[in-house]
Amino acid sequence: MAHPKRRQSSTRRDKRRTHYKATAPQIAVDSTTGEAHLYHRAHWHEGKLYYRGKVLIDNNTEEVA
Repeated sequence: MAHPKRRQSSTRRDKRRTHYKATAPQIAVDSTTGEAHLYHRAHWHEGKLYYRGKVLIDNNTEEVA
């Protein structure tokens, strides 16, 4: 019967026994712009910041000084 030459660390043992797997992030498509983005995240599209189909920040507007 084979025996290990060195003791395996608890970290290596636990990594082998885990059932957690890496998953791909969920991608949503904005209904207003059609832009793909991560769920629950705002995204930029053509100089505007969108969240849930609404404009939060518009960088195209001129500011009066």
